[in-house]
Amino acid sequence: MSDELLVVRCQLGERDAFAELVRTWHGAVERYVGRMLAGPDDDVVQEVWLAVFKGLPKLRQPDRFAPWLFAIARRAVTNRLRDVYAQPEPEPIDDLLGEDEAEGVVDRETLGRALAALPPREREVLLLFYLEDLPLDACAQICAVPVGTVKSRLNRARKLLREELVRKEYEA
Repeated sequence: MSDELLVVRCQLGERDAFAELVRTWHGAVERYVGRMLAGPDDDVVQEVWLAVFKGLPKLRQPDRFAPWLFAIARRAVTNRLRDVYAQPEPEPIDDLLGEDEAEGVVDRETLGRALAALPPREREVLLLFYLEDLPLDACAQICAVPVGTVKSRLNRARKLLREELVRKEYEA
């Protein structure tokens, strides 16, 4: 069933439709929040779904549900980042990885750390475009910027990610 139809059914008060919408999109919201905050945060994910539940009756364009959902997630992440930046930075902890660990896990971990090191704006467009497979116009709508800005942020993000991986001595 399409998201548009589920949204309309939710607006008509069908609880099963909302549950289906959550089942469909919960993983994507969790991934986005987790990657933007450099780790899972169930409180932020719950804030997103509460805001969706409250705002769904007012959504005028049910066919634009995905950008609307990610815009809500973006606001929740921004609020959490504000709280985090207001706190003093913790001391770094050295992670010692064993040599016997699987290569794929190490690569994934290295990539995760490199993504976490990117500035939030650049990290966000990488996540939305590449990992959530959203088109440029949807990314632009979520970030509240023109499509050209999304393109330039993607270009800068790819460059910064490459530099970060080289800095961490990652070899493909």
